[in-house]
Amino acid sequence: MSVLLIAGSPTEHSRSATLLDGVETRLHAAVDDRRLHVDRLRIRDLSPQALLLADWGHPSIVRAIEQVANARALVIATPVYKAAYSGVLKVFLDLLPQTALKGKAVLPLATGGSPHHMLALDYALRPVLQSLGARHILPGVYASDSQIPKDENGGYVIEGEIAQRLDDATHILLHEGLRLLPTPGFKPVPFAQAQYSV
Repeated sequence: MSVLLIAGSPTEHSRSATLLDGVETRLHAAVDDRRLHVDRLRIRDLSPQALLLADWGHPSIVRAIEQVANARALVIATPVYKAAYSGVLKVFLDLLPQTALKGKAVLPLATGGSPHHMLALDYALRPVLQSLGARHILPGVYASDSQIPKDENGGYVIEGEIAQRLDDATHILLHEGLRLLPTPGFKPVPFAQAQYSV
């Protein structure tokens, strides 16, 4: 069984990617790698020309669509720009077949400049995921920039409420989205003060 983590930020180091890192760490801590394969897709690494020209035959696009097809669940992380998800994520989702998410569970994650952009997950991203046939869109996690501050080394820090919400979201993804129980003997790592460097 596999989960595909999709980074929808146009920048290499971002707060939304940090949320994605947090989910990945939690998945590895909760489930044995032999039972759950976690893969990653950074949309910024795909050919920009192929994305913009809808070149379905380009090797990077073919591979990305295959990754989506092979995943049982997706975790999609995006920054919020102009009250919507990122343009690079939009272009990629437009390339997917109409039933690309059929039968899949999706956990959306987003970051934005202020709490006012929180509804972008429900009003902008969720309808697109539904139109692609997602079986189960889980409650998303939104964090404002102030909730994922930088530390003295330039890395982003996930702590407090956001760390707890990622714990809960990962638990729901495993139990409801994948119907997968944690491996016996595995002990989740406490994430209250988790830090991720850029």
